[in-house]
Order: sequence, then structure tokens, then C-alpha cells
Amino acid sequence: MLVSRAHIAGYLGAMSDASFDPSLSAPALSAPALSTPALWRAPDLGIVLDFSHMGRPLAAHDFAAAHAAMTALEAGAVANPDEARQVGHYWLRDADRAPASLQGAIREALAQCHALTRTVHRERVEPDDAEGDNDSDLRFRTVLVLGIGGSALGPQLVADALGEPDDRLAVRFLDNTDPEGIARVLGPLILEETLVVCISKSGGTAETRNALIETQAAFARAEVDFESRAIAVSGEGSQLWNSAAGWRARVPMWDWVGGRTSLASAVGVLPMLLQGVDADAFLEGAALMDAHTRRATVEQNPAAMLALAWLAFTEGKAKRAMVVLPYRDRLVLFSRYLQQLIMESIGKTLDVNGRVVHQGLTVYGNKGSTDQHAYVQQLRDGPDDHFVTFVAVEDDGYSGQEDVAPGVQSGDFLQGFWLGTRRALSEAGHGSITVSLPVVDALRVGALVALYERAVGYYASFVGVNAYHQPGVEAGKRAAAAILGVSSALVAALGPEGETAGALAARVGGVDAGEAWHILRRLATNERGVCCEEADRPSEDLFRRGPA
Repeated sequence: MLVSRAHIAGYLGAMSDASFDPSLSAPALSAPALSTPALWRAPDLGIVLDFSHMGRPLAAHDFAAAHAAMTALEAGAVANPDEARQVGHYWLRDADRAPASLQGAIREALAQCHALTRTVHRERVEPDDAEGDNDSDLRFRTVLVLGIGGSALGPQLVADALGEPDDRLAVRFLDNTDPEGIARVLGPLILEETLVVCISKSGGTAETRNALIETQAAFARAEVDFESRAIAVSGEGSQLWNSAAGWRARVPMWDWVGGRTSLASAVGVLPMLLQGVDADAFLEGAALMDAHTRRATVEQNPAAMLALAWLAFTEGKAKRAMVVLPYRDRLVLFSRYLQQLIMESIGKTLDVNGRVVHQGLTVYGNKGSTDQHAYVQQLRDGPDDHFVTFVAVEDDGYSGQEDVAPGVQSGDFLQGFWLGTRRALSEAGHGSITVSLPVVDALRVGALVALYERAVGYYASFVGVNAYHQPGVEAGKRAAAAILGVSSALVAALGPEGETAGALAARVGGVDAGEAWHILRRLATNERGVCCEEADRPSEDLFRRGPA
């Protein structure tokens, strides 16, 4: 189905300048009409939330309690009893709201990011050369960001969403401990022209530490000085902070900023500035959205409405997954970013009262209209185990389009595809929410991030879990450390005669036969002191000591 520009103009033009309009509703849905307005708009941002195709009312819940909890959070209440930790990412875009003891540090860190960026952008290979003002004399052309989780997913979203061909610096990421992945990123880089930003709150995160070691080794092999090209973003006094004393710079991050909500800190702001993104506009957009999401009534609070929509779909019991479909290539990483923000915050075994609840909200997605040729088939005709969040953008972002049919351009097709997909899902009884942006820019991306940060906090309150701790992540780290210890023990237990993985596991302990097989098989494949004699069945493979 194609939808004309006139149709869309009439659809959105029906909205008044008030925050919301109850007059628009989904066609022919069997579920009850919405009990709150179908459309909400932020006049200062142009962002619209469209609930007209939910097919069900927003869930009824005690919003006053959730709002009071959020107000206390912003006032400095301890949000994570496990670590006696506050959660203050909201203060990063409005330092006046932070405790007085933190306001100076917040402003100083932002000023430091700006100062560092100014220096990097004007630094030349030969700064005293009178003619050293053309691009060929630039010292740095690439910024390599080392991070994992929130120290990578957020910056990657912003870099891709707001990147341009003429960015001040190209941005590359090392966000895993995959040796081939590391080599693929490092290999093409001209290290003399590469600035490294290493992000780790503690400095002990294995993936980032490994990426740092590999990067330093690459610089050493190329005989390029690393320290003058490296910046650390870390907690003061951390392992990374101390080891980076001789680096170009160190920028602080704080324990009251969680990784998945760290985009407004140096974690996100420094890479933005180095790339050439307007980080001040990003922070402004986040602050403007924060003001909307602090409102005490549901009808005026977009984050509350989002969270209550999620609650209606999940029935408070993780009944349905959220499928995120942005209809703009620049936002393809938005679903990956939301996976961590939402799933790490909501996925919990216990509620705040210690009861077993196994809460969660699964998030996945890619982009439209690509997914109309992939899994939309199942979304429409398959099980009722999902709801869709469409992200639409009004400005096509490119004025040089050709007509692909008489009077029709590619952007018309893109809009027609998302509206048509939304209608097709509604006709099949599958609900959706649409978030509409006027344009993809730093202001609106900042607002979008802030909107979902707050919605996650409200939803966690509604289902009774703590959004600001992650015991499952820590459990995985401890298990990984245990496996690494067992690997060494398995190798030490090998003799000249072959043994099965099961026999070795039983002798070493702390590992099962399957884990032992995978460990030994990879070591053998990479010629790491293990040889493998294959049998008819993997369980009968024989492992022995081999050449190192």
C-alpha cells in the first residue's frame, strides 16, 4: 500500500498544538478503544507517540507510586542497594539537579571533553608550519573506541545515526574479545593517525582489557607511540585510571552512572565530539525530554504512556516481546541499543521484595522495510507473542531523490511500507506503537535516548523489579573466570597418551565433559599445546599433550 504525502499531511495535521489528540484511533480493531489520547506530541521536539494501533487500552496502574520513586531517584536516593549506589544519569544533562557535591565534577568533565576535542581537531603533524592548515596535515583521522556493553552500544548508535562522510574523525570500535574481530578492525588503521579512547569504569572488564592489550601491541609492532595517542575514560583510582597516568588524558566516569545509561557522560560525549557530532544538542534534547517525562500525570508524560503500553502488551508477565522496526537506515542500531537498556534492566529472577518472578521484556529488531522481506511474515501470521514499535522519520534526509514512479519517490515508498505494515498487523490483531521523529539529528536522538531511559525506569516500578542492578551479568563474569581456570588445569592434566574429554573432566573437576571437549578442541585447532585424534563420535575423541 502506498500512502500519499497529502494523506500523511492530513493525518499529522489533525493534531493540535496541545500535547495530545484523542480524535485519531485505529481502524476496525476488536479491542477496546484507548482510554488515553491516541497521539502525544512534544512541541519543542516535534516527537510524536502514536498509540492508535495498540488495539488495547493502556494498562491501569498506580503511576503516582512510580513517579514518586523516580522523583526520589533523581533527588539522590540509593537505587541499587546491592552496591549502595545512586543512579544519576539524569544529572549529566542538567547538573543543577545533581547533589551540590557533584555539580562541579559533572561540569568539569564536560568542559574537559570539549577542550580535548578542540586540541585534537586542530593538532597537526607539523603545527609550526605556516601552511599547516589543510586536511593533509591533520595528525588524527580516526578515533578507535575500546569498550563493551554500554560503553560501546550507545556510542555505536550515535556514531552510526549521526555520522556523515565529512566527519572530523572516523569512528571505529573494538567491542569484543574476538581475536579475528580485533584484527579486522586494527588491520586497516593507520596507527600514526589513530586516537584511542579506552572506556572502562573499573579497568578490569575482560573484553576491554584484552582489546587494550592487543591495541598496545599493534602500536608497538608498528613502532608508533601509544601513550600520546590514548585517552582513558574510567573511574578515578581504577586499574585503568592508574595505568593511564602517562597517557594523553584521563577523563572521569562515576559509579553512579550505569553503563547502559552512560551516553550523556564522557562515555558517549567524548566520542561524539571527536567525531564531530553536536554533543551539546544531544544533551539539550535529553534534557528537554527529561522535562516531559517528569510530569506527574500519565496523559502528559510520554515515558509513562510508553511503559503502560508495554505493560498492556506484556500483561506484566513478559508475555510478549518488543520488536523494534525503525524505518530509517540511520537508526538500524537502535534495537541493539534498546536490547541492553531494556533487557539488562528488566530481566530479573527476583522482584524488589525477594520473590521469584522471572521478569523480562525481550527486544529484537532490525529495520524497515528490510524486515518486510524477512520476519514480518511471522509477525503477522504467527503466534501472538510480540508487539511492534515502529520508528518513523518525517524528513527524508536527502533532497536529491528521483521519481521512481510518476510523482512518487523512494521516501514515499518507505512511508507507505511502514504504514501498510502497521495496518496489516492491526488487521491480524497484532498491536503496535509508533514513535515519529521530525528528523534524525543530535537533538532528537538525545531525546529518544532519554525517553526510553525513563520508560524503562517506570516499567521496572510497575512490575516490581530493580532496573539498576544486573546480578546475572556478574554471575556470567564469575562463571567465565572459572572456565578460564579450568582450561589451564585441563592442559596441565594432559599426558602423552590420549584421553577423552569426559575422562579428563572427571579427573580435573569443575567442568563437564561437553565443556572440556570444547575447550580442548579449540586449543588443538589453534595449536596451543593440545593434539586431538578424532574418533567416530566427538565424545570418543582423544586429547593428548602436543606441540606448543
